[in-house]
Amino acid sequence: MRTMLTVWGRASSVNVQKVMWVIGELGLAHERFDVGGQFGGLDAPDYLAMNPHGLIPTVRTEDGVILWESNAVVRYLARHDPERRLWPASGQLQADADQWAEWAAVAVQRPMQVLFVSYVRTPPAERNTALMEAEHRALTRAMRVAHEQLARQPFLAGDHLTIADIAFGTFLYRYHELEIARADLPALSSYYERLRSRSAYPEHVMVDFNFMRAA
Repeated sequence: MRTMLTVWGRASSVNVQKVMWVIGELGLAHERFDVGGQFGGLDAPDYLAMNPHGLIPTVRTEDGVILWESNAVVRYLARHDPERRLWPASGQLQADADQWAEWAAVAVQRPMQVLFVSYVRTPPAERNTALMEAEHRALTRAMRVAHEQLARQPFLAGDHLTIADIAFGTFLYRYHELEIARADLPALSSYYERLRSRSAYPEHVMVDFNFMRAA
């Protein structure tokens, strides 16, 4: 009997969402177990034996390979897809997808995490306004860069969805749902609608996070 890909991590985690979006796009047989956050379990000996950092996601492949760190998992799954649908096997398109994925991890994930924690998980009286303003400016700069790229082509690395879009697009749902000012960037808005039209995106990325809000 063929074993399935196994994922440990709660659906509301943005890092789990990256992995699940890839799984959805590639149509991979899988099972997912809720751990982390309100579910706990990250300090269990069996879990730490797989992931010594006690974070999510953790993935076990059909061959028994253990993976952690979401961006590494995304690359592994994309690289092992026989059709290489999300990451070309060679050439400039491969490099472009990799470069834009790295850019998203550096330029987008950091400010988005700060703003998400500030607006969702931190009571208003405890928020660091100066930090929020600085990270909002950084995020706006990154979104303008993405907008310029997307004005030239439908996806970050070309004509098709790649790991670059997984790394970047996962954050766009929260970007559009947070109570922040957003610049008028029509190419970025059109791109977001393209992502929303893919069945795997609303299923795995557009996960309501209001239950996380601080009282």
